[in-house]
Amino acid sequence: MAAQVAPKSAPSIPVRVESLEEIETKLADRFDALEVMADATGRGINRSLIVSGPAGLGKSYTVEQKMAELEKKGFHTTYIKGYVRPLSLYKLLYNSRFHNSILVFDDSDSIFHDDVSMNLLKGACDSTDRRVLHWLSKSLDNETDEDGESVPEKFEFEGSIIFITNYDFDNMIESGSKLAPHFAALVSRSHYLDLAMKTKMDYLVRIKQVVRGGMLKSRGFNEVDTVLILQFIENNVDRLRELSLRMVCKIAGLYKMDKVNWQKLARQTCFRGV
Repeated sequence: MAAQVAPKSAPSIPVRVESLEEIETKLADRFDALEVMADATGRGINRSLIVSGPAGLGKSYTVEQKMAELEKKGFHTTYIKGYVRPLSLYKLLYNSRFHNSILVFDDSDSIFHDDVSMNLLKGACDSTDRRVLHWLSKSLDNETDEDGESVPEKFEFEGSIIFITNYDFDNMIESGSKLAPHFAALVSRSHYLDLAMKTKMDYLVRIKQVVRGGMLKSRGFNEVDTVLILQFIENNVDRLRELSLRMVCKIAGLYKMDKVNWQKLARQTCFRGV
């Protein structure tokens, strides 16, 4: 009887770890791209932009800064945060239908879960020459726009849309999520920018970039203060409740409260399981 040969195991593929310099460059390039794309979308050069990344690391702030610059030049921005019903979305699109109007959906992910809302957004973000949206329902009868005028059953949308989300569209599309067809349709009609922050080291590097840019200095902290706060965060990456710019502000606030006991206070309020 021939001896059985044990099957060969598949060769392991080593996981490449990015260097600190590579992470620095990657994130700087992504946020530079965000500034360029947000500006172009606000101007109507690009119709739709999806910005994906973890919460509290500057994606909303970057977009808001660009929109503030455009508003000084006569552009009109409407920010939407929270739950939006389909009919309300139709009205929002109507009120932002002009070429110099920008709708920014910031963590309003409920719209991705509604078929009617998604169909409206697909039409608004489409690449066709004319984007005509329809609402053929009696529920529109008593609806008015910002000037008290009746909202029509159809209109041409010439505005721009920016979506700021924590959802990883690529991952959800690849995983076959029930939302995958909706996400794929939006990505097809939009520029999709994944800010590429997946690891704690990515988060920490991004925090340092923003702080170096003057985040704490503008709040009255000197260089020594800033170094101490960042060092505390870096030493306790695995214990903090979250790793974000909001956490930096929390710890900086504790430092300002009590420069002697601020680390003790931070351990009590900012650490998990203490």
